[in-house]
Amino acid sequence: MIKVFQIGCGKMSKYTMRYVYEHDAEIVGAVDINPNVIGKDISEIMEIEKPKDVMIRSLKELDIYLKESLPDIAIITTMSLLKDIRDVARICLSNGVNVITTCEEAFFASNSNPTLWKELDVVAKANKCTITGSGYQDIFWGNLISVLSGTTHKIAKIKGSSSYNVEDYGIALAEAHGAGYSLEKFDKEIAAVDRMSEEERKAIIESGDYAPSYMWNTVGWLADKLGLHITKTSQVCVPQTCEEDLESSTLGMTIKAGDATGMSAVVTAETEEGIILEAECIGKVYAPDEVDTNEWTVIGEPETTITVKQPATVELTCADIVNRIPDVINAESGFIPTSQLPEPTYRIKPLDEYLK
Repeated sequence: MIKVFQIGCGKMSKYTMRYVYEHDAEIVGAVDINPNVIGKDISEIMEIEKPKDVMIRSLKELDIYLKESLPDIAIITTMSLLKDIRDVARICLSNGVNVITTCEEAFFASNSNPTLWKELDVVAKANKCTITGSGYQDIFWGNLISVLSGTTHKIAKIKGSSSYNVEDYGIALAEAHGAGYSLEKFDKEIAAVDRMSEEERKAIIESGDYAPSYMWNTVGWLADKLGLHITKTSQVCVPQTCEEDLESSTLGMTIKAGDATGMSAVVTAETEEGIILEAECIGKVYAPDEVDTNEWTVIGEPETTITVKQPATVELTCADIVNRIPDVINAESGFIPTSQLPEPTYRIKPLDEYLK
């Protein structure tokens, strides 16, 4: 039976932990920084009646807890930027524990934080384990698009747009999208990055201080999967607003009408092969009538559009994470993007039966 360690016991872990058990693997430990959940049995987070006899401990005890529980893999469902999960990932990898994370930048970190990507790659290889980023984008911004491309004779452009409610993912993601910011603060702290020159952007990327939108990493992933070579990438972030006040339980505040409810980020990549990759993600606090959307068009011969109506983004993310566990354990050592792993598949048998 595969032993899994859960890092971050918020909204996502409710599903990742349940899905682990329902695939005949087990949770052997869990940690968090929230004093309101530390000390609880994980069954309370999973919202099931029968205790699992696994108590959530402080993140400060992670190294000790890993050495006690000896997991095969850790699931990190906390922050969106690689620098924010760096220390936790290093502790796991240093203990020879594989890592799969919902950290969006980790989906293809080499094009936004190559310095830290290399650092974690070295640690993983030294300890013969693997780290990767996965989730919703692995399917709906990645493999689904590459498969669609495989039915196309000639491609001129791939264009995609996806929206999601930041309320579903926790405060770190909501703040990363500028939710609750005044338009002045949004312009200064988020949009201003788009006005830098290409040379300035390259410098900040090399320094490890760049904060990419999720589609920045997605176009890198798509290029890698499709064998394209990017020559230039640009990004434009635009605040989203609402004509009425919106309550945000995640942020614990009322977002005033006219303030930013989140953002739209459009990333455009040019390639040596002449194919343009243009991807937009819209993350915001939803008004009552808004739902998740996902639509991609492969423009060429022929032109094809695929639309996913109201995807259950959270549950799909967590299902992909758990289904990917055998792929990560089987993979070569290092920081390996899912573009270089087998295509995701439905797991009928217990997860351990898929191990090599």
